[in-house]
Amino acid sequence: MTAAGDLAPRPIPPRTVHVRRVRFSHPDGALRRHYVEGDLVMSHVVAVLSATFPPGEDFFVRSVRHYRDEIGDPELKKQVRGFIGQEVVHGREHDHLNQVLRQMGYPTHLVHRFIDGVLSSFDRTLSPRVRLGFTAGLEHYTATIAEQLLTSPEAQALLGDTEVRSILLWHALEESEHKSVAFDVYRAVGGTERMRIWTMRLISALLIAHVVTATALSMLTDRATYNPVRLVRSLARLRHSPFLAREVIRTLRAYNTPGFHPDHIDSTHLLERWQAELFGPQGTLTGKLK
Repeated sequence: MTAAGDLAPRPIPPRTVHVRRVRFSHPDGALRRHYVEGDLVMSHVVAVLSATFPPGEDFFVRSVRHYRDEIGDPELKKQVRGFIGQEVVHGREHDHLNQVLRQMGYPTHLVHRFIDGVLSSFDRTLSPRVRLGFTAGLEHYTATIAEQLLTSPEAQALLGDTEVRSILLWHALEESEHKSVAFDVYRAVGGTERMRIWTMRLISALLIAHVVTATALSMLTDRATYNPVRLVRSLARLRHSPFLAREVIRTLRAYNTPGFHPDHIDSTHLLERWQAELFGPQGTLTGKLK
């Protein structure tokens, strides 16, 4: 490590970043109002995150694509193509889900519009390298939450047996597959450790503020929020969410350690399991491929 805290780019290991052209269906009435195991708060949290994903994925693609011509490593070039392809499909499928959630009364269109405006302002005012630093940090968030979903039976049980569960498991698998791509692009184009860490700290504060505020505003549109017993029970249950477990917090904080790399968290066996379970010959989502 140099005095400035920068790390030399390392050889890029082969990774499978496969673009799956999936298409999910959303029949009328397939989801109940509070579709996350009947839970008030978590149903709104998932709706907020789903509404955030499409403009967020577009921002990630723009941030990485900006540097595509500067990448010399052929393996990383290939992974960038897979990353962009996966993120485009993620945005499209969450757009479809968000339309359904909006029809159910969730203000997903307002969340989408707000985040799109914020990220567009980042494009206008921040340097490409800072935006790439934000992307690398947010990719660590999505991969950490994704791997918790793929690991924890309790997390999976929250989603029951719905199309939302299928979408989130597919999305989680691919977030884990490409979790190192934006990070490796950042390092390949000369991003420093100092900038990587402070961009993560800043985007963490913005993300947490967004999710908390947007969830609260979304809940104000829901009559169930005004049932004090139901609200208190749902808030109490949130404290024990598998997505707020100590190991999740530790993994998120590990990003701020000098010398950190997403590959330090080995997800090889997890990926092998879910690639087969979702998209193998007898995979539960193989029939969704187009």
